Amino acid sequence: MASEQSRIDIFKRATAGAVRAIAGSEDVDVAYQPGAAGLSGKHVRLPTPTRVLPTAEVARLRGLADAIALRLRYHDENIHAARAPLTREARDAYDALEQARVEIVGAAHMEGIAANLRHKLEVELEAEGLDQMTRREQLPVSQALALLVRERMDPQSVPETARHMSGLWRQSMSQSALEALDELVAARADQVRFAGASRKLLAVMSLAEPESGEGESDQSEEEGGQREQSLQQDDHENGENAASQAGDEISPEAPETAELEADHASSDEELEAENAEAADRSPAGPQQKHKSQGSNSQTTYRPFTRAFDEEVEADQLCDPDELNRLRQMLDQQLQHLHGVVSKLANRLQRRLLAQQQRAWDFDLEEGLLDVGRLARIVVNPLLPLSFKRERDAEFRDTVVTLLIDNSGSMRGRPIAVAAMCGDILARTLERCAVKVEILGFTTRAWKGGQSREKWVSDGKPREPGRLNDLRHIIYKPADAPWRRARRNLGLMLREGLLKENIDGEALAWAYRRLLARPERRRILMVISDGAPVDDSTLSVNPGNYLERNLRDVIRDIEEHNVVELTAIGIGHDVTRYYRRAVTIVDAEDLGGTMMKRLTELFDEDLAEAWARAAALRAPLVA
Repeated sequence: MASEQSRIDIFKRATAGAVRAIAGSEDVDVAYQPGAAGLSGKHVRLPTPTRVLPTAEVARLRGLADAIALRLRYHDENIHAARAPLTREARDAYDALEQARVEIVGAAHMEGIAANLRHKLEVELEAEGLDQMTRREQLPVSQALALLVRERMDPQSVPETARHMSGLWRQSMSQSALEALDELVAARADQVRFAGASRKLLAVMSLAEPESGEGESDQSEEEGGQREQSLQQDDHENGENAASQAGDEISPEAPETAELEADHASSDEELEAENAEAADRSPAGPQQKHKSQGSNSQTTYRPFTRAFDEEVEADQLCDPDELNRLRQMLDQQLQHLHGVVSKLANRLQRRLLAQQQRAWDFDLEEGLLDVGRLARIVVNPLLPLSFKRERDAEFRDTVVTLLIDNSGSMRGRPIAVAAMCGDILARTLERCAVKVEILGFTTRAWKGGQSREKWVSDGKPREPGRLNDLRHIIYKPADAPWRRARRNLGLMLREGLLKENIDGEALAWAYRRLLARPERRRILMVISDGAPVDDSTLSVNPGNYLERNLRDVIRDIEEHNVVELTAIGIGHDVTRYYRRAVTIVDAEDLGGTMMKRLTELFDEDLAEAWARAAALRAPLVA
């Protein structure tokens, strides 16, 4: 044991020293913690190595450390942030391109670092399931562009398993996009030029708006025409390419869409919020023409097909060995969060148990003799109001559903914290006889999946509705004890699981499950970090299509008042959707916020129960 610990300590010190040496700074602080690697300023976080420390793990940790060290040395955050695009998909691609640049430039003359980085990339792509992908739309655009840039800068840096997918993306790209890739390669030594070339590539592919004064607008129009022509072709690959290239660029016709929506908005304030969100995600290129031909912002929401949707138990998505490994990862991270959240959970538990404890009515004329009034009996045995009666404080049988957004933007610390908090919440409420159900929602594929393939094969009818395959995951059924379902929560940490988020249908699904429960009180808590986004659906429907459906579902739930609905937004203002909601900035605050919201709900229930008890007791006292 001592020798193993000594070996791990030596490895940690050597890796930390290498990070400082590569970064060229002695001020870099390196810490080892459970979870993903990260960088904040000059504070580096690396995953805690295991006791065995196998060769593959050593190579991966070294690769993670080298990647962060090279970013510290060759990356200027001010330059990067100054030209960062606004939309999420564009930012992901912009960040991935910059990371590819620093790794290729930094490893150009260091074979050991190049080997570590190549191994790290291979492990990451294998975890994403790239070796099983057969269609280009299955690979997120950010990863695809990063692979293409790496391949052009240093072909040896790309694993053999990734060459097929990078080839599919390269074949589907326009000549202008390929020329923009060449500009990126030529500018790799200069971050300022590289950032400009990155923005140009994103504009050409309609992922971001062109930078002002750069002259990309004419080029973007030319690309838009090429994409529209591509959409009209019968070839499936070309149709899929055009759809997946449709990004989050601000549409020039957004004001016209806003005028259409103004006729139906319930208030000016709500209209401004809807238009702002729609403009942020409004598809570009041929979709602009689609909306200008009389597309109605009030089109009824519907799925194009439900044939490929799935509602699945968590343990069916992963083999038992991997599920055990993921649960161990979650347990490691629980050690750091357990202290703070457990205190809050214990406080919630005490409050719930207090509501279920028995109480007494005193000063009654009949019942059990009140030993505290014995002095009265001695003085006057016939004195009334010396008795008490036991009663039960009313505690309604309760079920709580936790609905967790499993979209790609939750990747990393947010989804890990959500899984940990769900685990602690389930354990806590189970002790208090409150049943807990934990659900997750995402899609089966990026950019549409089989639903979009069917739409293409059916001739691409107008306004098809939702064009992606839903995946609704049951991590813990309400009737299953926590000890049987605890392993399933580790699935949230699996790479490749998190994709798109279609919140409206997921919320309706969780609501229907709650309605079927026999409990008298039903609580639904939603955890999300953004508005509903599915590129495949939004590319051929109005820009606010998914958001409007979410608002409709929330309104129906809140108006019926059968389920108590509350929401927590991580870095995203959900108060604009939900009547009872709170927004947090840091995912680390999630545990405390969850416990606080539930405590408030149960405190309201306790106050109502005592008020009813007081009303019933009033005639007896009188």
